[in-house]
Amino acid sequence: MEALAAADFAGVFSSLAWWDLRASWFVEELEILRRVAPIIACPEAPFGPRLANRFGPAQDVSTAYRQALNVAAAIGQGLLVPMGFEFAARQQMDARRSTPGDFDCALDSGVDLSEDIGTANSLVDRIAALGIDGETRALTAPGGPATTVIRFDAPDARAASAGVVVLINADLTQPQALEVELDPVPPAAGGAFGDPRSLDGSGEPDASLAPAEVRLVHVKRACPVTQRSQRRRQALKGASEAPRIVIDAMAPVVDGGRFAAKRLVGERVSVAADIFTDGHGVIVADLIWRAADERDWRRVSMQLDINDRWHAAFAPARVGRHYFTIEAWSDDFAALRRDIEIKQRAGVDLEIEIEEARILIEQAATDADGPVKIVLSVILGRLASTSREQALDIVLAAATRDAIRQAAERRFLVRHEPIIPLEVERPQATFAAWYELFPRSTSSVPDRHGTFDDVIARLPAIRAMGFDVLYLTPIHPIGKTNRKGRNNSLSAAPDDPGSPYAIGAEEGGHDAIHPELGTFRDFHRLQTAALANGLEIALDFAIQCSPDHPWLKQHPEWFRWRRDGSLRFAENPPKKYEDIVNVEFYADGEVPELWAALRDVVVFWIEHGVKLFRVDNPHTKPLPFWEWLIADIRARYPDTLFLSEAFTRPKMMYRLAKIGFSQSYTYFIWRNTKRELTDYLTELTTAPVADYFRPHFFVNTPDINPIFLQHSGRAGFLIRATLAATLSGLWGMYSGFELCEATPLPGREEYFDSEKYQIKHRDYQAPGNIIAEITRLNRIRKAHPALQSHLGLTFYIAYNDHVIVYGKALPSRRDLILVAVSLDPHHPQEAMFELPLWEWGISDDGSVSVEDLMRGARFIWTGKLQRVRLDPAELPFAIWRVAPLPGNAS
Repeated sequence: MEALAAADFAGVFSSLAWWDLRASWFVEELEILRRVAPIIACPEAPFGPRLANRFGPAQDVSTAYRQALNVAAAIGQGLLVPMGFEFAARQQMDARRSTPGDFDCALDSGVDLSEDIGTANSLVDRIAALGIDGETRALTAPGGPATTVIRFDAPDARAASAGVVVLINADLTQPQALEVELDPVPPAAGGAFGDPRSLDGSGEPDASLAPAEVRLVHVKRACPVTQRSQRRRQALKGASEAPRIVIDAMAPVVDGGRFAAKRLVGERVSVAADIFTDGHGVIVADLIWRAADERDWRRVSMQLDINDRWHAAFAPARVGRHYFTIEAWSDDFAALRRDIEIKQRAGVDLEIEIEEARILIEQAATDADGPVKIVLSVILGRLASTSREQALDIVLAAATRDAIRQAAERRFLVRHEPIIPLEVERPQATFAAWYELFPRSTSSVPDRHGTFDDVIARLPAIRAMGFDVLYLTPIHPIGKTNRKGRNNSLSAAPDDPGSPYAIGAEEGGHDAIHPELGTFRDFHRLQTAALANGLEIALDFAIQCSPDHPWLKQHPEWFRWRRDGSLRFAENPPKKYEDIVNVEFYADGEVPELWAALRDVVVFWIEHGVKLFRVDNPHTKPLPFWEWLIADIRARYPDTLFLSEAFTRPKMMYRLAKIGFSQSYTYFIWRNTKRELTDYLTELTTAPVADYFRPHFFVNTPDINPIFLQHSGRAGFLIRATLAATLSGLWGMYSGFELCEATPLPGREEYFDSEKYQIKHRDYQAPGNIIAEITRLNRIRKAHPALQSHLGLTFYIAYNDHVIVYGKALPSRRDLILVAVSLDPHHPQEAMFELPLWEWGISDDGSVSVEDLMRGARFIWTGKLQRVRLDPAELPFAIWRVAPLPGNAS
């Protein structure tokens, strides 16, 4: 092409006549040809087949000819129109007639394109007048219904001041919408262009393209954004004062420090960050941290790993809010020591470097005080009275380094902002087994309302199963207005107890106890007995009221009223709760009083010994309210934990965790397949979610009778209990699960004869119960710390989609708890799975010791591939403790 360009041709012909108006090769050709000479476009191949031969008898050939002419004028810098082109359409139509008159409807016998050719030549001249003779770029991908290219007034788009966008609808019969925006033109143009205007001044540049339309739009380069000199001077001042050292990508950090990451008391908090600066200086970095009620920062030296990533850790010893951040500075003495060591190995004379070290030590001694000043003075004295070799040893000594670090100026000191909050909670925030019951259903006599004394009688059995939290549904007085009957019916029989979530009656509201359960003295006896049985009481905090709640008379302004004066009942479509009314969180002028009253309810029960609260439907209440309430409670009672019962959208569930909820219900109930479980647990155990969201795996609830359990039988209950108990450190069950209760309302994910609306009597020794298996699962969890968190989880390959295999290990990896679960409750399943020998550095044919934690057997596994058979008639799962044989791990 260089030779052709040097030949000084007046023009060069393009291959336009063979272009289908869609393929990309034509734009590539234009870029090659324009370097040779101005491009002449041919709408029809000279001396070749006529354009009309491409089209069927029912197509409007004249439209195709006009389109070809318009494309040639838009793309070329000149036209070559074959002789007869102006009549070619008619001649071709005449030649293809089989019967006179066949195509009279398709082509008027008077078609003459002479005037169109004149218009095309005028268009070529108009484009040339704009100086459009430079680079051409495609703005749309090839093969689309509409093709868009842009031609510029300069050889390179970067130097262009304007361009002409050519929009081509290749379809002769159908309109097409534009695929690109023209104000501004997309980045494929190679520059900032906009202010689109039709070249002929008619129509809207961004309107849809008519069939066969070729539209030309003139665009201009947009002026770049500039700033005034005063702002530039401010920028210079800011740049000169900006930190020279970069502290970036800190972890753990939740939303840039807006919310606190979560850790447990005594747990090591590993902190990492990218720390670097320009040049070849030496950086020193400290992790600094303190409790919220402390003034002085504690320091931990950070260590450089690789690629400018630094690490350090600290372990808070107190429950409550903490803060941490990082400080970094340039250490001139450390840089000098490094250079001395390098030059020493190279045999370079170090007299100047020793003198530089003496000056730095002298400067540090001047600024120091106390014992450090004395140490530095002694070092200076020794330097003045020793040989060069001895002086070198003194400069490189660790004692000299440490003293300098304490006293020397911390040049370019920078502290990461913002300071990062950390919520340190008690271990039960991550590890607990919850048992949920309705206190009124604990009576040993059928149909008699249970009492707190009846609950006390159940405590040994609950503890024997290994549970350590007893969660009570609301224990408050229940309203009578619109009381629900059995199975949520609208009419209640005289002996129907109503839903405990319809809180409030003549006896009181959220700070009262249902009279049939007992008194506060009875409640305190229950707490004492629970503690003696190793159980902590959790209460339901449900912000909803029956129409009989005292607040409606005391504070009617706290509620939603219709214009006719009636109350607005609670709804969760398609469900309706006629026995419940909601408070109005943003009633005019009432926000502080209502919010404070709800906070005082929590404080009331804390002062009665409750530190665990399961919060009902928190996602239906304002987020600012929860953030304030939880922070206010924790400021006084840091060991209080809140469980979020928010079965809602993921982002809302995560936000509730960020603003302070310690734990959260999850989608676990609806995750049944291997892929669903793997994907969901991977999400929950990966940062950033893992830094603030603690999943609580309830296997069932009074509101949710899982579809899986409705048809799976005893094996299905074992499957779900095992998954919950081993995948998460937090798991829970609603009473009746151990008896495999699953009778549903037809076609519903709800229980028939729901305990929410009636008193239920159970025989806890009924045949087919899974109490022994639940007991063993909880014992295994307690004995193996690796199972006491949802973290540290790894899924392993099992060659059967009905079998899931996963493991958990502590950071030391001395052993591994390996779990295999069949997800099929009806048929035996076998699977080959990969035993992770590589995690101990053991070869694929190596051996490990294995303990079957459910059956008590011990044996040796050899080889990476192992086989398991899981029978739902026996145990549809297996839990093993796997450890390398003595001396067998690297």
